[in-house]
Amino acid sequence: MGFMTETGPSPRERILQAALPMAAFEGWTDKMLRQSVKAAGLPNGAEALYFPEGALDLLAYWSDQLNSKTEESIAALDIENMKIRDRVTQGVVARLEAIHPFEEAAHRALSRLALPDTLLAGRLSGPGQLWAAADTIWRAIGDTSTDANYYSKRTILSGVIGTTLPVWINDDDPDKSKGREFLDARIANVMQFEKFKWQVKTKTKDWPSPASVLGSLRYGGPPKFKRRRRRG
Repeated sequence: MGFMTETGPSPRERILQAALPMAAFEGWTDKMLRQSVKAAGLPNGAEALYFPEGALDLLAYWSDQLNSKTEESIAALDIENMKIRDRVTQGVVARLEAIHPFEEAAHRALSRLALPDTLLAGRLSGPGQLWAAADTIWRAIGDTSTDANYYSKRTILSGVIGTTLPVWINDDDPDKSKGREFLDARIANVMQFEKFKWQVKTKTKDWPSPASVLGSLRYGGPPKFKRRRRRG
């Protein structure tokens, strides 16, 4: 005789499902978290077990769930046959669309994350959540960078998501025409910056590295520059 296993949403998921409609009116507060625990049919005080860092912990959990949905949406795209600009755009759109139909809860989340007490909250902070969202998108669209580009790409895309989000959730148009137009402009800025970086890298590829220059100066030798041979 086998044992029956419990299926369905986990306690954390049940709390989040109860919280999202409430957050639109109550905001992301510890009081709202306690109410969500009760609405989810869990015992009093269960929030300390499932979300020990309070409402910000719950909010970060929602952000993680949105990232998972974003990965699923991107996986359904024909990424291999898309240009990098289209990959990034569709990735951001997937992250923004994952918020529906809880845009008012997202609006209240922006207000909560703007408070001073979140500045040192690490992964729970606004910047921490934006970084995770950007990292999710870059990985899902095939980015494998490990050098300085890894950080610059995620920093820049964090800014794109962060500036587009309030425009997107305040756009009442079902097609999000204003939000998409704003996003397109931000992506264009990113592509211009990437082009600039490539141009700089190309023009300076024969320059000596800073380490070699400092090393040669340390040991008394002049830095060596490569000379290009003239043709003809």
